[in-house]
Amino acid sequence: MATLSQTKEIFRRAEAVCFDVDSTVIKEEGIDELAKFCGVGDAVTEITRKAMGGSMTFKTALNERLSIIRCSREQVNKLITDHPPQLTPGIRELVDRLHQCNIKVFLISGGFRCIVEHVATQLNIPLHHVYANQLKFYFNGEYAGFDESQPTAESGGKGKVISMLKEQYSFKTMVMIGDGATDLEACPPANAFIGFGGNVVRPQVKDKALWYVTSFGELLKELEKI
Repeated sequence: MATLSQTKEIFRRAEAVCFDVDSTVIKEEGIDELAKFCGVGDAVTEITRKAMGGSMTFKTALNERLSIIRCSREQVNKLITDHPPQLTPGIRELVDRLHQCNIKVFLISGGFRCIVEHVATQLNIPLHHVYANQLKFYFNGEYAGFDESQPTAESGGKGKVISMLKEQYSFKTMVMIGDGATDLEACPPANAFIGFGGNVVRPQVKDKALWYVTSFGELLKELEKI
């Protein structure tokens, strides 16, 4: 069983750090913001609650929520323009520091690639380091579903992405950082998990995480020891 000090040591010598996006890198939950923007916020929040409580699979919950939202390409673009995702304080500095230390940074999200790419660009994270769900649209821009073949559309998908990255890049040491149960479940294959409660505290994650932080400043401080 790993300890807090071992988790911190793994973080300091990590070759790659993977961040969840919703309620971790950004302050909000992207799907809930999209639902609010499309006027169906309450109905979607209820399904999100059920999904978080584990009473339906991630893919079923995603499918049900998107079937209610049925957002057009134009609505998604307008959301990003009018209500761009709000970065969590300290994330920009942390990602810059990780890059300075030659630690690769990835974003792994159950949210939507179009929103996550916008976030990645702000943080100078290459777009091929983004793993998220892909919305599909018809030629006229109407909603046509989502790409169900993406690993992030499945329960346990974040762990699948980490296993794939380990194989692709021969990483020995990877760390997952996030606020939710799907982030916690990605360790293993991640070598360590750091729980983040700066935007929302999920009790089951706080209880199980060996290292739980409420500010990215705590992680920056640890990197100063390198």
